[in-house]
Amino acid sequence: MPSLSPPPRRIIVSHRLPLRSTPDPSSPFQFSFSLDPDSLPLQLSSSLPSPPLFVGTLPLPSPSSSLSDELSQHLLSTFSCLPVFLPSDLHHHFYHGFCKHYLWPLLHYLLPLSPSSHGGLPFESALYRSYLSANKLFADRITEILNPEEDFVWVHDYHLIALPTFLRKRFPCVKLGFFLHSPFPSSEIFRTIPVRDDLLRALLNSDMVGFHTFDYARHFLSSCSRLLGLGYQSKRGYIGLEYYGRNIIVKILPVGIDMGQLQSVVSSPETASKIRELKETYKDRVLIVGVDDVDIFKGIGLKFLAMEKLLEERPELQGRAILIQITNPARSQGKDIQEVRDETHSIRDRINTRFGQPGYQPVVVIENRPVPMYEKAAFYAMAECCVMNAVRDGLNRIPYTYTVCRELSPALSDSSKKSVIVVSEFVGCSPSLSGAIRVNPWNIESVSEAMYSAISMSEVEKQLRHEKHYKYISTHDVAYWAQSFDQDLQRACQDHSVKKNCYGIGFGMSFRVVALGPGFNKLLVENVVSGYRKTCSRLVLLDYDGTMVSQSLIDKRPSEEVIQIVNRLCADPSTVVFVVSGRGKDDLAKWFEPCEKLGIAAEHGYYIRWNRDSQWETSACINTPLDFDWMKVVLPVMRQYTEATDGSHIEQKDSALVWHHQEADPDFGLCQAKELLDHLEKLLANEPVVAKRGHHIVEVTPQGISKGVVVETIISAMQDHNKAPDFVLCVGDDTSDEDMFEAV
Repeated sequence: MPSLSPPPRRIIVSHRLPLRSTPDPSSPFQFSFSLDPDSLPLQLSSSLPSPPLFVGTLPLPSPSSSLSDELSQHLLSTFSCLPVFLPSDLHHHFYHGFCKHYLWPLLHYLLPLSPSSHGGLPFESALYRSYLSANKLFADRITEILNPEEDFVWVHDYHLIALPTFLRKRFPCVKLGFFLHSPFPSSEIFRTIPVRDDLLRALLNSDMVGFHTFDYARHFLSSCSRLLGLGYQSKRGYIGLEYYGRNIIVKILPVGIDMGQLQSVVSSPETASKIRELKETYKDRVLIVGVDDVDIFKGIGLKFLAMEKLLEERPELQGRAILIQITNPARSQGKDIQEVRDETHSIRDRINTRFGQPGYQPVVVIENRPVPMYEKAAFYAMAECCVMNAVRDGLNRIPYTYTVCRELSPALSDSSKKSVIVVSEFVGCSPSLSGAIRVNPWNIESVSEAMYSAISMSEVEKQLRHEKHYKYISTHDVAYWAQSFDQDLQRACQDHSVKKNCYGIGFGMSFRVVALGPGFNKLLVENVVSGYRKTCSRLVLLDYDGTMVSQSLIDKRPSEEVIQIVNRLCADPSTVVFVVSGRGKDDLAKWFEPCEKLGIAAEHGYYIRWNRDSQWETSACINTPLDFDWMKVVLPVMRQYTEATDGSHIEQKDSALVWHHQEADPDFGLCQAKELLDHLEKLLANEPVVAKRGHHIVEVTPQGISKGVVVETIISAMQDHNKAPDFVLCVGDDTSDEDMFEAV
């Protein structure tokens, strides 16, 4: 019996490998390595269909070139980890320069308004080039082991936003997912990045892009709309973006915690011993816990001010309530980090001086050392309330961990299975914690009141909130998140099995892949020229806007070069040339007045003339004179929407009315266009006209008028004169030209 083929491999790419390193003089590498159970890439790996391969940097300086290959082989065979070796200078500029002091603050809404801005550096091209160089080295490493036909690549976080472009350039059909663990700011913030288009296009070179919350996804979609002109649609519960023929899925799901790993920590003897110690140390006290990294966005100072306010307004809590603040080591260094430390120390000392008593300090800060997980678990288990007060944060699973520790700790009695969370509304986990007390961290009084409410509410209310949270957290753990992302990534890559024609276009970070259906045949210039020369009755059909003249130009007149090319084509007696446009006949007649033999079909074929000296005729499909009284009804409606939509205008033709919103706000213009179309369809239900949406327009035209009909008319007339075309070249640039293509 033949063996089943193994499932496709998953390649997990992150800035750091899920490894811990300790100095070891006996090792040939001077370090010994072990897997890091707290690493998210490692936690998610257990739920994937097959053991993944990890790609990332090491938490230590790069080894000498003589040892790098040997170390790579050791880590790959022992831990399934493939290290990316970045030169120390490059890594410093990449990570501490561009990532931590430019991109990370900006994603958290901190604009570098001046070179001395608090915490953020201004954009520097040199640092950005380092960022791209580091991402390219990641791509080089992945290229060594990637099977693009089978493997799935999952890239994590803002350090590697550029990576999808480098991979897509080398492997047009690579199966690639990206998850951003930080916030994605509003388009008004994101658009300040000088290389904003590069970063957006890089994300769009993924097959799926994941975010923690709908807000982050909404901001991403808004940036795509406002900066790249891309629309999106929701279908069967999935949000999709069409990008050059490829469909990119936008995934929304917050990361969960590793229940198995946390349960083993909570039930460990070390945790139980620490809980007994804390019970004795903080006997008859009410503990409030907070665990944060040291950075400018965690709001530790604001949390301390709220604690001070609580003790001021609730004297009965003086001597009883204690805020335990555990600070994780800073992930980068700089003036901003030191200022955070100085601020928190100053506020802590002031509070402890005002309200402290012998044997009682209202604010206890645990810092300057790595706090082991069992110690944190003990504090979580003992705390009545957890306060997460960040002013802006993405991935933060502290409230989840707190809830599970309160539930699973064997050192607590059954009556203690209750918890309350005070969480900032600007934290990524906030929407999933429906039982939490959500606060604006900038409102000190509100946070203080929330802290009091959390410790003073009834035991039943605490228990119900705890049960609600635990039910969600235990069923939406990291395994659920990883499986959901993996399944949706497979769904997003289903089109890869359809043999599409993929063509790479653009240079550098502007690179993207154009995906076309299996029936598409690329139109090669040499084939067109050969076919043209071999035939004796030719028809050339040219759209105008976007084809003969750029859409971005305000002056829509054809250039001298266009006029010369058209005249050269028309000079051949065996070639009939037509401009087929939605524009009015007067403008087209004036602009192409130098083209004596050029045929023009105006207003999508309502008017047609065969050359400059012939008369304008109306479409052959119109047997009776049309009644245009419907314009008297439509025009006031369009004027109403024009007055309400800044940047819109009405184009009035002989046969049609067009409402343009290209220069309006993208979101508002789109909303107004949908509303206008719905309004007109109801209003014109019994009229012989068609209301339809196009690219930044809403148009009302008589029934039976289209570019396809006029093309059929032209071909039929040529056949009647025994000049049936044996060569037809039709050129257009948007969906309005599809009717022409079908008629041909």
